[in-house]
Amino acid sequence: MNTVKRLYHTGFEIIPEPDITAGRRNADFGQGFYLSDDQEFSKRWAKQRKGLSVYLNCYELDPEGLNIMHFARDAEWFGYIFANRSGQKDAMAAYDVIIGPVANDTLYDTWGIITSGLIGTEQALELLSQGPLYEQTVIKTEKALAALRYVETVLLTDDEIQRYRETVRDEEKQFQEVFLKKLDEIDI
Repeated sequence: MNTVKRLYHTGFEIIPEPDITAGRRNADFGQGFYLSDDQEFSKRWAKQRKGLSVYLNCYELDPEGLNIMHFARDAEWFGYIFANRSGQKDAMAAYDVIIGPVANDTLYDTWGIITSGLIGTEQALELLSQGPLYEQTVIKTEKALAALRYVETVLLTDDEIQRYRETVRDEEKQFQEVFLKKLDEIDI
């Protein structure tokens, strides 16, 4: 039985009608509208810009009849995100929705090490597998977009955003310690 899934997108706009073509083609899961099923996670990655409000957009996705790919943090996921990042044709274009881990290098700024060419694929996957596991859901097709219902938008306060950013800084410090320890273990 498919159940409706609650999803969140944080940004500078109220988005009752998302655009699946606005995102970058070379993003982790290719072009689409990126969301999270974790409201707290979505809020934590809110950024402030002078003169702009920050909004948490809330949606519900009815997965009935959708072709959904759900990745684990494994070699298949790793291959998919690296292919997309390098501009290759989207190998999962037949899927309406892609669900899978957020790569920690997009969260914690380790991209240069992982793509430097100094480490192999297996070692890069090992590094990307460190730290907390957060998932993202990407709406890829018009069919999936039609199954996504806008629920509401919540304005985030400056104080709230600041508290969440402090949480992210603390988590990033912890992650860097784990990442550096794992990097020391890898034979380069």
